[in-house]
Amino acid sequence: MQTPTVISALTIAGSDSGGGAGIQADLKTFAAHGVHGLSAIAALTAQHTRGVTAVHVPDIGFLRAQLDACFEDFDIGTVKIGMLANAEVIECVAAALEAYRPPHVVLDPVMVATSGAKLLADDALHALRTRLLPLASIVTPNIPEAELLTGQTIATADDATAAVAALRAMGASAVLLKGGHLDEGKIVVDRYDDGVVDADFIHDRLALEGHGTGCTLASAIAANLCRGLPLPLAVEAATDYIERALRGGYRPGRGAVVVLDHFGAAAAAPR
Repeated sequence: MQTPTVISALTIAGSDSGGGAGIQADLKTFAAHGVHGLSAIAALTAQHTRGVTAVHVPDIGFLRAQLDACFEDFDIGTVKIGMLANAEVIECVAAALEAYRPPHVVLDPVMVATSGAKLLADDALHALRTRLLPLASIVTPNIPEAELLTGQTIATADDATAAVAALRAMGASAVLLKGGHLDEGKIVVDRYDDGVVDADFIHDRLALEGHGTGCTLASAIAANLCRGLPLPLAVEAATDYIERALRGGYRPGRGAVVVLDHFGAAAAAPR
């Protein structure tokens, strides 16, 4: 009996040796959503729950070989992009996306780790804006990342709304501006706009610091797109998944950050 074709999600990102973010979080998220996960490792980090201690960028030719291997054998429904450390890596990934044209691209513009460690070279910001942003189905920056991308300060709700509009004007097809860094009281507001649907996804602000939340959110959107959800519903479901995963989170290391409970969040999903 022939087995059915499975739609895969590909993450192009950095590896987190601590297991809470990056490629590791992406693959856990894909698995929790019942989607086959592929990976192309664009960076290696020496990392734990207290911070990033070193970053190594593999050979560009090897990155392209990983991408070609994935696209040549698997039916890829969505590509999720995370940490791309420099302009050369961004150019490599953009060239592959232009060659293979996957149906959906979720861009998480990883620039600074939760610990404050810088994860993006100075020459990469322009490449990110001009090469990847126009190829993305949706971009999912947090507040500091959106400030870097737009050059605007985001200190209020009105600033956040303006930043979403600015990112759309820069070529983003859809934007989800994550609100965790913006003080809006007891709630977190994630602002979404795709030019047709304009929505706020609101959740309780939890008294904890999550690790890998941005990676996981983008990967959950990617997995939901693979499962056939329209983009606004894929985003809404992903934000709900993050809240459940945070509520069930745990501390495996000596740092204060909470690692997400992916499979508990999947088990608690509405049926």
